[in-house]
Amino acid sequence: MASGAPSMKDVAARAGVSLGTVSNALNKPDQVSDRTRQRVLDAIEALGFVRNESARQLRSGRSRTLAYVVLDAGNPFFTDVARGMEEVAEAAGRAVFLCNSGEDPKRQDAYLDLLEQQRVEGVLITPVDRPEERFEQLEKRGIPVVVVDRAAGPDRCSVTVDDVVGGELAIAHLLERGHERIALVGGPVSIGQVADRWAGARQALEAAGAPEPVLLETAGLNVAEGRRAGERLVGLPAARRPTAAFCANDLLALGLLQQMVRMGLDVPDDLAIVGYDDIEFAEAAAVPLTSVSQPRHLLGRTAVELLLAESGGEPDHVHRQVVFLPELVVRTSTRSSA
Repeated sequence: MASGAPSMKDVAARAGVSLGTVSNALNKPDQVSDRTRQRVLDAIEALGFVRNESARQLRSGRSRTLAYVVLDAGNPFFTDVARGMEEVAEAAGRAVFLCNSGEDPKRQDAYLDLLEQQRVEGVLITPVDRPEERFEQLEKRGIPVVVVDRAAGPDRCSVTVDDVVGGELAIAHLLERGHERIALVGGPVSIGQVADRWAGARQALEAAGAPEPVLLETAGLNVAEGRRAGERLVGLPAARRPTAAFCANDLLALGLLQQMVRMGLDVPDDLAIVGYDDIEFAEAAAVPLTSVSQPRHLLGRTAVELLLAESGGEPDHVHRQVVFLPELVVRTSTRSSA
């Protein structure tokens, strides 16, 4: 055997078959007998052969790799979505690569360029903005795109939760608890999910004839930004200080909750808090967090099902925009002890 990594030629020699038979045993097992295929597999195991998947993909022009460009890999919501994706992808013989844009449009574009070069089978993306031209470029190269946790137009598959309804649910709950001075905590507002949640919140406030909300826009959707928002909120004049806050996601809400506790304030009596996503840490917080719940695993599973249906190349494929409804999960952070 030649020095270095064993090749398909080495496998063929050890198994006593042709190169074509080795290829069929790996890629078209129905075209070889069980006995011959077993000889090939035994030779592979004995030699420690690992086939060059990249070269195979280049020859066939097809990949068995999907990629998920995630908005923030540090947010447990998105890791739960990714787990749902992996369940369906694994069952279909695919792998899912995770790419973290970190809420950075330039980083997002760099990943899309790389994925196009790698000729992945399809791209799943929770976008920072709306890079429609980049999506169209990928699709012209035969790489379908499915938008996740964000609505898309009729020319593209998407799976999302109705965030406008989610915003309405959160505010309606706070209004029912007697709160009128309400803060909206989150940002940047350029992120579609944030804009939709604020739109629903404002609709609910307007319908109830409640005052305009106090907008505390943040630079990101993380715990540290939630703590900073807490400092700003407490620094407001008493007459303007909100008695409740609706946060664009649970990480912000948890950071806000931490800051209230640090400053000796009570949640919910001094400030009621509603988050969004209902991640595992929401229920486990020192003050369990009321949150708008999204079907995280179902979002991921559905997204991959849509992508695989499109990548299969059926001529009658119809783009689908799947929208789920959120639910409010009420916990201690909005239940007054009075």
